[in-house]
Formats: sequence, C-alpha cells, structure tokens
Amino acid sequence: GTQVTVEIHHEDTSPQLIKRLSLGKGSQRLRGHDNKGFQKTEAPRPPGAKDLHAYPWDKSSLKSMPVDLQQLEKLDAYALKVNVTNSVEELVKALLKQARTDLEKVRAIWMWICHHIEYDVVGYHNKSQLSSKPRDVLQMGKSICEGYAELFEHMCSLAGIQCKKLSGHAKGHGYKTGQTFTGESDHAWNAVYLEGRWHLLDSTWGSGSVDDSFTKFTYRYNEFYFLTHPALFINNHFPDNSNWQLLKPTLTLREFENNMLHNSNFYMLGLLAARPDTPIIQTVNGKASVSVDCRSGTLFMFKLKGTDEHGLMTLKRHGMELDIYPQQTGSHKLEIFAKPSKAEAADDVYKCVLEYVVECESVDKAMRFPKELHQPVGPSWFSERQGFLRPSHSQPILHTNDGRCSLTFTLSKDISVLTSLHTDGSSSLSEDMGRRHVLQIHRRNQIELKIHLPHAGNFVLKIYSKKKSDPGNYDYIFNYLIRCLNTEVKWPAFPQSYSKWLQDYEILEPLSGLLPANRNVQFKLKMHGVAKVLVQAENTYPLTQNKGCWEGTCNTSGCREVFVMVHENANHSFYSHVLKYEVETQ
Repeated sequence: GTQVTVEIHHEDTSPQLIKRLSLGKGSQRLRGHDNKGFQKTEAPRPPGAKDLHAYPWDKSSLKSMPVDLQQLEKLDAYALKVNVTNSVEELVKALLKQARTDLEKVRAIWMWICHHIEYDVVGYHNKSQLSSKPRDVLQMGKSICEGYAELFEHMCSLAGIQCKKLSGHAKGHGYKTGQTFTGESDHAWNAVYLEGRWHLLDSTWGSGSVDDSFTKFTYRYNEFYFLTHPALFINNHFPDNSNWQLLKPTLTLREFENNMLHNSNFYMLGLLAARPDTPIIQTVNGKASVSVDCRSGTLFMFKLKGTDEHGLMTLKRHGMELDIYPQQTGSHKLEIFAKPSKAEAADDVYKCVLEYVVECESVDKAMRFPKELHQPVGPSWFSERQGFLRPSHSQPILHTNDGRCSLTFTLSKDISVLTSLHTDGSSSLSEDMGRRHVLQIHRRNQIELKIHLPHAGNFVLKIYSKKKSDPGNYDYIFNYLIRCLNTEVKWPAFPQSYSKWLQDYEILEPLSGLLPANRNVQFKLKMHGVAKVLVQAENTYPLTQNKGCWEGTCNTSGCREVFVMVHENANHSFYSHVLKYEVETQ
C-alpha cells in the first residue's frame, strides 16, 4: 500500500505530475484498469494559462464557475442521506446514482464528506497513530486535513474526475495576525478539474470548526470553500507550488503573510473590501481608522480589547467607517463584526469578519468618550429607515463653542420622539435633568431639537421613538456625541412640561427653565385650542393672544416657582398646568 509520487522536472518548466505509480496491492484499487466498473482516470494535468484568474478579486462572484445552488438542493439532500461506510467504492457508487454531470459528481462527494467526516482533534495532537488512507478515514469517520483531502481525491478518481491533493500554509486555527510562515506546510486541500479548468475546494474547512482550545469539533457546513474563487482562496491558503494558486499574477509568501485575512463570513455577508488592507495598524496622534465597503445595508459592531468604548463608528449606505482612539499604549486586538440588516434567519447574529492589531504609541486623552455612547454614532440609513429623514447634521460629532446647538429632521412616520442627554463623571445628569436639557419643537413633519449644555465636556444625545398609536415603550434609534470645550458654559435646563403641553406648542420665550429673581419676565408662547392662559407667580398674570401667540409679563418677586396654566374651555373654571419654571434663589 505504499504510494510513491514521481515528479520529473525539466530545468525550465514548472513541476509537472507525470505519472502516479502505486506499489503493491493498492494499485488495483487506486487506478484500477477495470476497477469494479469504474473508468480509469487520467493523471491530473498541471494548471495552464486558461486556469488562471486575475488578482486582485474583481468582486464578481465568490466561486470560480457558475453554480446554481438551488438546482443542487435535491442532490445535496440525497447525498446527505447516503449511508455506506463499508467501502469507498460502494460509497461512490451510491453517491453517483443521482449525479449526471461532473459538477454534480463532485458536489455529491463534497456534500457527503463535509457532513460525515469530522475533524479528529485527538488525532491532531497525536499524529503518529493517525492514518489518512481513504479506507481508514471512511471507517473511522474522522481525520485531519490530510485525510479529508486524500479521501476527496480518491473518491473523485473513482468517479472519473481529475483531482489533486494540494498542500501548503493556511491561516487557520491558531493563526496570529501578522505572523510569518516557515518550515513544513501545515494544511491540505484539493483542486478538481471541471469544464476544462481547475477549481479549488477545502472539505476540511467546509465541514465545520474547532473551538479555541482545539478539543472540540462542531459540524458547521460552510458553502464558501466549495469551488472558491482563487483570488479569495489565496486569502487563507498558500500552496507549496505557486502554480496551484491559479492566479495571475501569483503572490509571494511575504505578500500572503502581509495580506489582510478576510474570513469566509466577510464574503458570505456580501462585504467587498476593507481598508487598511494590512492587518497591523499604527495609530497617528492616538487615532487609527478602518473602513469597510459592502453591497447594501449591513449592521456592524467592533471590539477593541473586548470593548467598544474607544471608538466612533458610523454606518454608511454601502459600508461603515470607524475611528479608534485607544486609551492605552501598546498592541490591541481590534475585531470587526457584521450581520445583515434584514435578519431573516434566527441564527443571524453578529459574526467576526475582520481582525486587526492596533499598535498605539500615544494616547489622545481628549477623545475619551462617555460610557453611554452607543455604536454606531450619528445618523445613517438605519435611523432613516426608522423615520428620521434629512438630518441637518450628518456627522457623528457636534461641536459647540457656546454650549448650544440645534438639530433638525423631517419625520417620515407618525412617531413620538423622546430624547435624553448623558455625560460621565461626577457631573452626570439625573434622568429627568438629562431630558430637560433638550427641547423638542415640532413644525408639521419637521422636528427641531434644541440642546443647552449644563457645562463643558463630552455629552451623548440619545434619540428614541415609538409609533404614536403604540401604547408601549420607546425604542432606542441612534445617538450623537456633542463636544464643548468652553469651560464658561453653564446653561440651565429648559422648563419642565406636563402632559397637557402639546407636541406642536412652542416656547418662544423664556427658554431658560431658571428665571431671575425680582424681575419682570416677558412670556411668549405659541399655543392653539385654548381659551385662556395664565402665568402663576406670587400673583397671577393673564397672557393675551396675538397672532397665534400668547404674550405678557410676569414678576418673579417672592416666589420659588412659576407655572403656566391654561383654560381649555372658557366655560370651565378648571386650569391645567402646562409648564413649570424655577426662580433663582437670592
């Protein structure tokens, strides 16, 4: 059963596999002349010009030939049910019953192996006891990559399809970002010859994955590694013989080492490109930036050393942008996760799509963000989908020098909006005060948010909404970061409003919820549908109606609070409170 491969190299040509000889009794089984009714398979020919694909990837297809997965569903289901383990020949015969074309034959073999051979984590640690002979792999039902690749090759050869086992380096389990590869190759996979061209596949990685401690294998089928486009396969597979990259131009080992690792999730989620395209990023003045391009609305999140506190991520129509500000020097692991925005399946969780190492030499302390800041920051297609159109500020950060700013949106739905302001540290705001530093003004389908900051610093403005017809809770939609460096800033909260203060009423003056003591204060309020308006201080002051506004003056002497009250109906003696102001203590 010993197998010998003879390669004859001319000085000026690439290695060509000329003939495969088998010594001893194995020859009948491997390339039998009339091997139980199987036809003889020619020795694989080396890849030539017509097998090559352009590098870098042209973003067209994930596969190296057209494959209609829906058309293969019946065959896939059949192959999964085949239950033959007494001999490889019998297994192949059973699988080929439903397969007509070469593609279907390869697919049936692929499907069966991916769902019936498990990765041998014990054998991996003790390779001397391990056989990767096809017959043994089939009987054991488990193996390491070598055994997967040999079984695949042997089954294809029985099915009359040219197939070659390839070996090389892989960015697989245990790979560390930016590492170099030396010495022996550490992985095996296959090339198959279909429709006049060579194609690549990896049934080990198609079958599932191993946990971090390398002690447990989980079946998790991965379509990505079936006939993968060579410009994507090179991402994590580097063959010993560079002709088997099937690329033009081929990559050097150094380029392979330095290239960004995009795992299969990256491509399966429809992501197209990431910048930077090298895995190690140096910060510049304490900041590092990453961006991802994708086809359509995808949701992203990130973790820097396990937390998302030290960055600003914005969602774009076709991707995302992220600025990272590590708050410690040294090397930090940065992981980027993604999931489809229309999460159809229940298993649509965030999946890791990219890993970088951020090397930070200096820390930008000014970019320490409040804990309440949620990623992503700023408006996006997501907030638009929730009804917030045409934001006056499309950037995630609002800078204000005098501590005041204002945002406007067009609301496309009949929604109620709730807002709150948050900050960190000893000066953090109570929930009630956090709400009262933001004032909503509605004009038809436009909403304006006026913000008056209580002091300098970094603040988070959170925006929630719910359908007006919904009795339930508000849903969080998005947030902004507001920055003010001017330490003189000290704005009081807006007046407190009660339920009878309607959404489309408007305070023109006084906007400050804190009134000066012993002063005459001018009131001007836009309200409709009320019969009388009074301002109650120590005395009561009626306001008069003038062009849709209620106006008048009140004196704040001798009182701590001032209320605005309305008569909704001239015949009632009943007043409702609508606003409450505080008066400064002397």
